[in-house]
Amino acid sequence: MTPHRDITEEEWQRVLPLLPELRPRSEMRGRPLANTRSVLNGVLWVMYSGATWSAMPRRYPSYQTCHRRFKAWHDDGVLKPVMAELFGEEGVALCDTIEARMRKHLSRAEKAAARIQEGLQAAPRNSPFSPAVAQGVPPSLGYRSVYRHTA
Repeated sequence: MTPHRDITEEEWQRVLPLLPELRPRSEMRGRPLANTRSVLNGVLWVMYSGATWSAMPRRYPSYQTCHRRFKAWHDDGVLKPVMAELFGEEGVALCDTIEARMRKHLSRAEKAAARIQEGLQAAPRNSPFSPAVAQGVPPSLGYRSVYRHTA
């Protein structure tokens, strides 16, 4: 892959139909939306350089804006077609590499399901391996009451 450079006008015209349109604000409050082409250039810079988002050069919009749009494009499945249009298979491979580096956060529902699954696999409360029974603490007091400060 070639080193990063900002996309040309011809490349921008090819990827413009692939990017979702941003809804204009109904109220005239807040900051105006950042230029989508500049944001895309910032996202490409981070993808190529492998640097952190906060290390983006000042010629691009704020790194928070670029990261937010990157996540939205990734979640909507827009980023891979854009990379394929711009760079072919190498762009898709770079997109896969970035995806592997991304942190995976669980939703609240997934966290709750994991907690329930852990609870099902945990030892029963009256088991000799239960922390409360192993420490000689009556089950009615619970774990936290042993360490409660009384001053």
